This record gives sequence, C-alpha cells and structure tokens, in this order.
Amino acid sequence: QVQLLESGGGLVQAGGSLRLSCAASGSIVSINAMGWYRQAPEKQRELVAVIRNGGSTNYADSVKGRFTISRDNVKSTVYLQMNSLKPDDTAVYYCYLDSGGPSIAVRYWGQGTQVTVSS
Repeated sequence: QVQLLESGGGLVQAGGSLRLSCAASGSIVSINAMGWYRQAPEKQRELVAVIRNGGSTNYADSVKGRFTISRDNVKSTVYLQMNSLKPDDTAVYYCYLDSGGPSIAVRYWGQGTQVTVSS
C-alpha cells in the first residue's frame, strides 16, 4: 500500500536545469533505498541514481557531475536535481523505493514523469 507520486518534469532547453521530486506515502515499514531510472524510446532502461538508507549515493556514468540525488527523510521524498541538461537526457523518469529485507524485499514504482530537452 505504498504510493510514489512524481512531479517536476517538463520541457527545458539544453544547458538548463530541472528538479524531480518523488514523495512516498502509505504503510512504509522500512526503506532500503530510493532511486531513479529513465527510459527513452530507443534506449535500454538506465539506472540513473540511487541513495541508500545510510545516505550513500551512486550515479550512472552518463550523468555524473551533472545530476544530484538527495532525500528528505521527514517527508519521505527523494529528489533528482538535473543540471547542464542534454538532449540525450530526454526520457521518462521513474522513481522507485526498495522496502524490506532479503527475504521480503519489495520494489515500488512511481508513475513516471517526462523530461524533454531541446537542442
């Protein structure tokens, strides 16, 4: 019964910035990690960024130095700050939440938000 609500997508010119938000609600027992995937029409689904329960982060090589993932534990919200955007960043971005442990792990998904970068 966990729901993830995404917001912040839109159209931006190359070199611009956007900030995506993903707010979790419902019966959250524990959070192992939250992160972002993206899917473009002719590309493989790509893991963009992850933030784990201890606060450590990882990024795809394609976004390192440009994107930053962060969280607000009080609001159960994860953010993706995207700077220096490129046309290749155009995709639908999906947030996710990993809950539980090795024996009961569950992944919840947001509805997706479109990011379009014009050249």
